[in-house]
Amino acid sequence: MTLNKVLLLEDDPLFGESLQDLLEEACYEVTLCRNGQEALDATFHTKFDIYLLDINVPLIDGMSLLQELRHSDDRTPAIFLTSHSDKAVMVKGFQSGADDYMKKPFDTDELLLRMKALLMRTLSECDECGALRLDHQQKRAFYNGEEINLSVKEYALLCLLVRHVGKVVTKEMITDALWSASENVSNGAIRVYINRLKKELGTLLIENIRGVGYRLVS
Repeated sequence: MTLNKVLLLEDDPLFGESLQDLLEEACYEVTLCRNGQEALDATFHTKFDIYLLDINVPLIDGMSLLQELRHSDDRTPAIFLTSHSDKAVMVKGFQSGADDYMKKPFDTDELLLRMKALLMRTLSECDECGALRLDHQQKRAFYNGEEINLSVKEYALLCLLVRHVGKVVTKEMITDALWSASENVSNGAIRVYINRLKKELGTLLIENIRGVGYRLVS
């Protein structure tokens, strides 16, 4: 099972580690960063499914970080977790590209529910592409109404391509989504899954971006 990847930006060591433990118990894969620069660097190496961002952190504050990510067309769902209670700060947070905003201290069960809602919304927005339909509940794919017989990894790869339709999906993004960090993955293994999808997608075209990755064109 592929776990949803969470980028957690929090400079309070005790709170950050406690929240990391909570999220991992809830079956999330968590990368904990202590400052904004570390978090920005992490986004270059890993495709995260959701961002949890404190605002007042060293080097690059949470709002500036999210603004930079949004300017680079990163649409990953983001929730600000902050002790700020000023309404003006909350407004600025949403203007910087946040999807949600929670004031500390917050109920952890509520956080998990809000995260789940955002992730489900993200999935529901990318379940169709032309004649292709993805059933995320059953993890089944249909093309022109007929089911495509896909393995778990093939379905995960197809979801990744559909989610970023028209944009380049790098080999690193594919590796992060389909394999664990301990597994060694060759370019040949990725090509096997890509070629399998190409045979099933009819008029949908998967372009090979030489040396970088692949792009789904509807």
